[in-house]
Amino acid sequence: MATGRRCGRRAALVVLLVCAAAARAVSAVGDGPLLNGNFEYPPNQSQMSGSSVTGEDAIPYWKTAGAVEYIGSGQQQGDMVLTVPEGAHALRLGGGASVRQQLSVTRGAYYSITFRASRTCAQDEKLSLEVVPVTGYPAQTSELPIQTVYTSCGWDSYSWAFKAEAGIVSFTIRHPHEEEEDPACGPIIDAIAIKTIYQPQPTQNNLLANGDFEEGPYIPPDSRSGVMVPPVDEDHVSPLPGWMIMSYKKVVKYVDAAHFAVPRGVRAVELVSGVETALVQEVHATVEGSWYRLEFSVGDAANGCGASSDYSPSPGMKVKASAGSGETTVGVDFRGAGGCTRGRLEFQATTSPTRVVFVSLGYHTKSDNSGTLCGPLVDDVSLVAIAQPSARRLLL
Repeated sequence: MATGRRCGRRAALVVLLVCAAAARAVSAVGDGPLLNGNFEYPPNQSQMSGSSVTGEDAIPYWKTAGAVEYIGSGQQQGDMVLTVPEGAHALRLGGGASVRQQLSVTRGAYYSITFRASRTCAQDEKLSLEVVPVTGYPAQTSELPIQTVYTSCGWDSYSWAFKAEAGIVSFTIRHPHEEEEDPACGPIIDAIAIKTIYQPQPTQNNLLANGDFEEGPYIPPDSRSGVMVPPVDEDHVSPLPGWMIMSYKKVVKYVDAAHFAVPRGVRAVELVSGVETALVQEVHATVEGSWYRLEFSVGDAANGCGASSDYSPSPGMKVKASAGSGETTVGVDFRGAGGCTRGRLEFQATTSPTRVVFVSLGYHTKSDNSGTLCGPLVDDVSLVAIAQPSARRLLL
């Protein structure tokens, strides 16, 4: 009996400590999950009605607004079983709903947010991510398309980045309201994490920044599917420092050596969206009229990427690289078993800055019939100045 009482007191103390911590206005940030980023701390039942959140402080460490639901694994919506990306619980955001947490960050530093999301209806769903400094600087906002499902499990990990313009910021994920949207629909979000991302600088040995892709968004240790890097325009911070993702709604995938056959180092980029997405960097150190050598690796991720989703008769995967006055195509045909090929392009800069562009020339899925989208890897990219090639080399 005495042991039972001690256990009961301990459990009550844990609940009180969680509630007290959740009441703090600001959460200190370190690389990894945000406080209650997986939503496993239970909500305040006095601010709940079934699975619906009725009070803004119901979810520990978070503030909610609008139609937010606390979803359990296996919960049904009509004939559909809802997918929880991690653990036993997640949040579903109805039209116009949002979830927010204040973060203590380092002013001037860059951060990447990683989170998991799954859609619950066949609508053109998207999420809006926003960081607002408490000192009145302009908000940083981007919309992330999540309509395409890239993996067979029903959810994907996404990344987004921002520059901290103040020491305390308010981070919000919002599901934008759409007039035509079914009010019973809304994306599920889970496993929200943060990472400080450093900004590698070009050197004389490599005029590209982050050409090895070693700096990028947080990849959860259990993430066997990598992290999606969505389209980034020139005015926003990229989760992949130095690089932009040029597309309308598609992404590239950031992968690690723990789960993929990375050509070099521990990180690489998988081109999973065919010709609809380009991986781009603008190189400001080039001089118009001068000559340069671009070298890079095209790899097979050893993830069973052996099928062509566009019924192309040509085997293998191909990446086109272009820069300045030149372009080249490099293929790999390892049938999903790993391996890489080194590509090389010598070109003359026609403008300054020079755009270096990589694009996959095909659409591919895993050969296990799961429907998981995949593609060739790009890694270990370098750009150096060279003397003007001889006439013989130009002919070659």
